[in-house]
Amino acid sequence: MGRIVLEKVSKSFGETEVIPPLDLEIDDGEFAVFVGPSGCGKSTLLRLIAGLEDTTSGKVIIDGEDATEVSPSKRGLAMVFQTYALYPHMTVRKNIAFPMRMAGMSQAEQDKKIEAAATALNLTDYLDRKPGQLSGGQRQRVAIGRAIVRDPSAFLFDEPLSNLDAALRVGMRLEISEMHKRMETTMIYVTHDQVEAMTMADKIVVLQAGVIEQVGSPLDLYRTPRNVFVAGFIGSPKMNLIDGTEAAKQDAHTIGIRPEHIDVSTTEGLWQGTVGVAEHLGSDTFIHVHGIEGCDPLTVRAGGEMSVKHGDTIFLSPQMEHLHKFDAQGLRV
Repeated sequence: MGRIVLEKVSKSFGETEVIPPLDLEIDDGEFAVFVGPSGCGKSTLLRLIAGLEDTTSGKVIIDGEDATEVSPSKRGLAMVFQTYALYPHMTVRKNIAFPMRMAGMSQAEQDKKIEAAATALNLTDYLDRKPGQLSGGQRQRVAIGRAIVRDPSAFLFDEPLSNLDAALRVGMRLEISEMHKRMETTMIYVTHDQVEAMTMADKIVVLQAGVIEQVGSPLDLYRTPRNVFVAGFIGSPKMNLIDGTEAAKQDAHTIGIRPEHIDVSTTEGLWQGTVGVAEHLGSDTFIHVHGIEGCDPLTVRAGGEMSVKHGDTIFLSPQMEHLHKFDAQGLRV
């Protein structure tokens, strides 16, 4: 079990309200990702669920029980932080075993759980090493292993990959996703990286200034963002948002079009612009176009064979069936 429900939960530090009252449901076995810019309240919200911060008002309900006043150690949750927090003088085996020793578990049961966690996380060959002898990715796996052996009802991850380089981030992202599929345990994952959110989540919770802007599956948020903030945040490269004359033609205050939904021509099109930077990535080319009213620069995703250079004149035509329209309040229409 691992169903978590927040009812009118809020958090204030003194007179400053950082999370206005909000409601949220995370189902048993779900992989939910809290995403948003720095300072949006996502880590604070995770800490409220963990019990590491006291709620100012509202209830935190875990598996049908009110856990608002329950201590962190009694909530049945396991948290993995951005920093590994491993004991440098202990071997990997002893680091993983630490919470079980504190709980008074028998040595035989400890050994069984350590072997299972090490196998799942590809750590079997490293059990007798100390953290200083491991790579960053391996140390993070040890931290996850220490959480696994507690058999929690839910895992809480607070930007666990932030300290890893790009290649390790991709690898660990896949490992955590695979682990979720195997264990089918509820996971809540905090990140500012919307690519991590899109690739890992069953449910994404987009936050801004402590307010939940939208909750839904990755494709729901990608296809039908409910407001300009979500439209501009979800997607890489982000959606082009255009205001002014071009938007007025579509009976909207702002129109949005994703880079892959724009047709490119060197001879004709609805909009004419000038090529700035063209990023050739092999399979794709991202072209940054200047001179489009209301959106400068505008980003276009073209095929990897597209040959353009700085200063070229280019013609663009948005695919009208993929146009997003927003009103003066930034809400989808």
